[in-house]
Amino acid sequence: MIFDYPVERQTRRHGPAGYTSYGQFRAWLRDEFTFRCIYCLKRETWGQVTGDYELDHFEPQSSNPELRLDYENLVYACRRCNLTKSAQKIENPLTLLCSERVSTLEDGTLETPDIETKRLILQLDLNSSNLKNWRILWMRIVELAERNNPELYDQIAGFPDLLPDLSTLRPPVNHRIEGINESWFARRERDELPRTY
Repeated sequence: MIFDYPVERQTRRHGPAGYTSYGQFRAWLRDEFTFRCIYCLKRETWGQVTGDYELDHFEPQSSNPELRLDYENLVYACRRCNLTKSAQKIENPLTLLCSERVSTLEDGTLETPDIETKRLILQLDLNSSNLKNWRILWMRIVELAERNNPELYDQIAGFPDLLPDLSTLRPPVNHRIEGINESWFARRERDELPRTY
């Protein structure tokens, strides 16, 4: 389903470090979070990338300035979710927003039995009527495209055309150099890129 959260990740695939600006992590984070918002799962292919996606510090910069350039503290988020979160302190979304803890119902509601995940959903207003209606709309669009227009389905459920080639990037340090071989660009080069995600 288009709004299935990924399986919980214990560690990240990439480990760049040493940049002087957190904006330099953008390509790594796009790949790390599979070109969608970690919170609401909005995909890059559903709108303009420029201005729609931001790099969010899940531990706010205001209370933890020492984590400003820490890759492990950065996530890829749409503007709406980043603005809603603002400077709120939240638990790690990598462990809370995963398929083991939260599922999306047919009425667009995010459901979880987990108290911490419920708190995060409430903090980010992920079950607002607007977001639930938005999810229902996209679920219907994807279903119709899959049934009636395979080319459109590939466009809205598949990967963006421009995948970052992380092998060309040279961060001052990379703690997980092997992650480059597992990037979506590298998988496409090996003909291993799934049709959809």
